[in-house]
Amino acid sequence: MTNASQPVLLVEGLKTQFATRAGIVKAVDDVSFSIERGQIMGLVGESGSGKSMTGYSLIGLIDPPGRVVAGRLRLALRTGEVLDLRSLSPRALQGVRGNRVAMIFQDPMMTLNPVLRIDTQMIEAVRAHHKVSERVARERAAAALAKVGIASPHERLLAYPHQFSGGMRQRVAIAIALLNEPDVIIADEPTTALDVTVQGQILAEMQALCRASGTALIWISHDLSVVAGLADTVSVMYAGRIVEQGPVAEVLDRPRHPYTRGLIASAPSRNPRGRPLQQIPGMTPSLLALPQGCAFQARCANADVVCRNEPPLVALDGRRLRCFHPTPLPSSAAIAN
Repeated sequence: MTNASQPVLLVEGLKTQFATRAGIVKAVDDVSFSIERGQIMGLVGESGSGKSMTGYSLIGLIDPPGRVVAGRLRLALRTGEVLDLRSLSPRALQGVRGNRVAMIFQDPMMTLNPVLRIDTQMIEAVRAHHKVSERVARERAAAALAKVGIASPHERLLAYPHQFSGGMRQRVAIAIALLNEPDVIIADEPTTALDVTVQGQILAEMQALCRASGTALIWISHDLSVVAGLADTVSVMYAGRIVEQGPVAEVLDRPRHPYTRGLIASAPSRNPRGRPLQQIPGMTPSLLALPQGCAFQARCANADVVCRNEPPLVALDGRRLRCFHPTPLPSSAAIAN
């Protein structure tokens, strides 16, 4: 298989667990997906669904008592080399992290050191992975700031993080992620705390930069409207598992898993003015005591005895579903009417 014919990132059967006194928490349970070069994938779900843990698991950011216990993680580099991320030593993985795979956190101060100037931090990020002079590293840093829409980049390199607004700090964090032209960027809800105008600008910039550079982007979010406008594909997570995945327009316009339908229906924008907001009945099950079979069965109107069995993730009509009773697609006649 050549580099051009395979996904830039292939994830198969990923499992991440936390050993606690109360038992084993299955934070990520049998997650599989792939993403092509230059493609944007949305990873969505409610709080505690496992979407952020999936992102951290990909680059070895799981701290004890958590650990990745199973799965295949293959990264295809621009050079043609294919890396098995789970087999890498901690030192080798550190060389991949921030270089070939970059992370953008929700809080930019998790990336930025408040007592160091921006140029110090960005130059260090370049020279940690490439043997270049400080002058070359500085030019790369200024170019990266310019790419994310920061005016007078050479001057802004001399500033400290506290001298930037929240939106500008997030742009700096994105610039640092782009510095080494990574193969994959994992973005964990980086625009959640920003106002709508700034959020829209950053989303447009990220989309354009990924398309131009061929960098794949995994956008982790609970905001379906953001994912609808940004992503090419979407994977919906519930209780540590992907329950539906496919092209973003197909999944969000015609959801087939009951949880996906409930999640979309719960969005305030979908509810008519003056009517009570829709919500999914019941509560998310504890990851310490998941029910036998489908984790959504207690909240699902379609559930029956067969749902006590483990639903496999199967291909169906151009998407993948983990459900014994998926919602039928509307007929051509119904769509026409």
